[in-house]
Amino acid sequence: MTHTARRIGRTLAFVLPVVLVLSGTLAVARVPWATSTAESKILTASSDTASVQAKSRAPQDVLRDKLLVELQEKDPGIALTHLQREIEERPSIAKHCMSIARALGRAAVATYGPTRAQSFSRPVCDTSFAYGVSQQAMGS
Repeated sequence: MTHTARRIGRTLAFVLPVVLVLSGTLAVARVPWATSTAESKILTASSDTASVQAKSRAPQDVLRDKLLVELQEKDPGIALTHLQREIEERPSIAKHCMSIARALGRAAVATYGPTRAQSFSRPVCDTSFAYGVSQQAMGS
């Protein structure tokens, strides 16, 4: 009995891994993405749009980002002065002046704290900078 059980065990030890590997290979071969037909190219479907260029950003977004960097590197007063100059040079951006000034106010609070940020306030865009400072200071 021991000899027969040992022989069956050895056979299973050899055959079972082979069966498992083959069944796994067959299972993977049957999934739709494993075939090479045009209708089942699921994995490469997104490659058609991979080389599409990103849309260009709006001028007000570019200006806001530039002024936020300037606020970090220099101070909010300089950024507000440059905002005023940009509005004078490009009147088309004037309708975005308040939102840009508010963003500068919020960023100034994050960098300088509410009291010091308020000291940089200028009468640019109907005091939107001051509103952004107060909004950020109150946590809303």
